[in-house]
Amino acid sequence: MSSRRKPLNLMVIGRLPSRKLFVGIAVALFIILFLAWGLATRSGAIPPIFLPKLTDVWLKMVSLAQDGTLWSDIKSSLYRISIAFAISSVMSIVIGVLAGCYGFFKALTEPLVDFIRYMPVVAFVPLTILWTGTDDVQKFLIIWIGTFFQQVLMVIDAVKRVPGDFVGLGRTLGMPDRKILFRIVLPGALPGIWDALRISLGWAWTWLVLAELVASTSGLGYRIVVSQRFFQTDTIIGYILLLGILGLISDQIMRALERVLFRYNKRRA
Repeated sequence: MSSRRKPLNLMVIGRLPSRKLFVGIAVALFIILFLAWGLATRSGAIPPIFLPKLTDVWLKMVSLAQDGTLWSDIKSSLYRISIAFAISSVMSIVIGVLAGCYGFFKALTEPLVDFIRYMPVVAFVPLTILWTGTDDVQKFLIIWIGTFFQQVLMVIDAVKRVPGDFVGLGRTLGMPDRKILFRIVLPGALPGIWDALRISLGWAWTWLVLAELVASTSGLGYRIVVSQRFFQTDTIIGYILLLGILGLISDQIMRALERVLFRYNKRRA
């Protein structure tokens, strides 16, 4: 008697699809969205000034790539976000780990961070221009303000999630604080810290575009502003889609690095 395999019901809490099925569903969703876009623009339901045809957007991006404008904008934006995000991440890891481990640093850090992180980043834009001008330092500062204070709290939370029994075991074995920090706390917290960095990278892209929208002469955000002045909707939408692609690529790179760097982490995917 042959046994039939029961169909996988994904509408059950905690049940996940296979990798192949997951990719298939994701790809199907994007195809449906692009088909809806194409139907809406070709039927004339939406004027091109509001939403141009997908082919028009593609041809415009190809044209910008051929004359070098696209690559110059990507280069400028990648440089800014790489430098600013690296500085913010290093600072947040050092301060967050210390605050998560030691009460003195927690009292010194957490109230101030909680206070500043509720301040809107947009309000700092005119001040950063006044302080540093409109060069790349101003862009670094905006990205730093938008990511650092959130990162610190997420790093502190990751450190707190390290089981206290692990630290207690280290003390039982006679390990000094320094060894407990580097051999127990950090290895236990690093997967969570990496997740925090991956999530905050999305915020960094947002603040990068904000900084380039307001005061810049190059970059993806700058090109969007220039295109708005001349009603070049195809360029605006093309650059928005490009930002989504760059963000997705950076996120997938960090996911891949996580699997390599933290093989000891047995969390469910």
